[in-house]
Amino acid sequence: MPRVHFLDVTNRDGVQTARTGLSKFGKTMVNFYLAKLGVAQSEIGFPFLFHEVPYVKAQVALAEAGAFGELRLSGWCRGVPQDVDKAAPLGLKHYNLSISTSDYMIQNKFRGRLDRAAIIREMTAAVRAAKDAGALTVGVNAEDGSRTDDGFLLEFALAAKEAGAGRVRYCDTIGGDTPDRIRERFAKLAAGTAMPVETHCHNDLGMAVANSVSGALGDLDAGQDAWINTCVNGIGERSGNADLLSTILAFRHGFGLDAEIGDALDLSWARRFALWASYALGQPLPYNQVGTGRNAFAHESGIHADGALKDHGNYELYDEATLGPFPEDWHARNGRVVLTGEYGGKAGFRHVMDGLGVEVEDEDLAFRLVQLCNAMTGRPLTDDELCLIAGYPRELSLMFPGY
Repeated sequence: MPRVHFLDVTNRDGVQTARTGLSKFGKTMVNFYLAKLGVAQSEIGFPFLFHEVPYVKAQVALAEAGAFGELRLSGWCRGVPQDVDKAAPLGLKHYNLSISTSDYMIQNKFRGRLDRAAIIREMTAAVRAAKDAGALTVGVNAEDGSRTDDGFLLEFALAAKEAGAGRVRYCDTIGGDTPDRIRERFAKLAAGTAMPVETHCHNDLGMAVANSVSGALGDLDAGQDAWINTCVNGIGERSGNADLLSTILAFRHGFGLDAEIGDALDLSWARRFALWASYALGQPLPYNQVGTGRNAFAHESGIHADGALKDHGNYELYDEATLGPFPEDWHARNGRVVLTGEYGGKAGFRHVMDGLGVEVEDEDLAFRLVQLCNAMTGRPLTDDELCLIAGYPRELSLMFPGY
């Protein structure tokens, strides 16, 4: 039976969000949380960019050391072989290669530099370069796929498959698709290619989650696995991408959805991840954020309050306990507290680590990393961040060449 998988793109599309940012250590923590949640794959960033290289090396080392469990790490490159050639030495085994496919973008973005034939030539050359470099899986992205006609989408996907790609990503780049349309298009494309079509939906009409669910159902209709792109808290370009938790909850609790999730998900980390991301990104969670917002399980009106007091199932679709506890981090304590950070000393460092009950692998290196990571993030480090530093200082030190 075909199954649904999640490929989170917070570290690629999410960090492109305007008026926000995430440090390389923050991106590392995204991978940490995705692994704890049990997500299948993380698109960790842009391995062809010079400033991503130390970060990517650290992620590969952390993965090899077991810090990310079964999480697969993938790099995003433009669909040109030059990007892949730059990325290949870093050791990533999974790639998504992206190029625009719609006539609109051919005319108004490429402006005569590329036509359809050239797009396929560039894309297939990039796929072969990735496979020649030892990639285990390669997906190709049809940017603006929702405005690309069916015939060229099929031609593009079949050419990618012949070159060695295993999936095609259908990008609703401007967020204009609708659930019925996208399900039909996914079923048609997945059947025509005999391979999964990956959802990548933006939220310009507020339908990114609905479209992601419907596109995935189109894959299942065609007998193919579904791969869904998400971002934590629904961040992303413009109005955002499909929210990770909302999409998972839709498949778990949505009425009439007959679909099996193929990832061993553990939602007891959902609140910690969402609230950490809000803190790290400097983006307060909306009160009505699905599952993790302040009002997600709050009741006030008489009828609702009475019903919820009798049995929360009267007015709640799922149990809040499944989303895990709210974090109570060391740095957020009130009153007298000793912290560790950029300007802290060894005594404070030991005090905090002992208080957290953390066994530190290499005290001197971990201490320096606490200072460096605090300087990088510009905010107090959380308990989970300190624990990761304590457990994997040698791997994390790759983010800071010379240290």
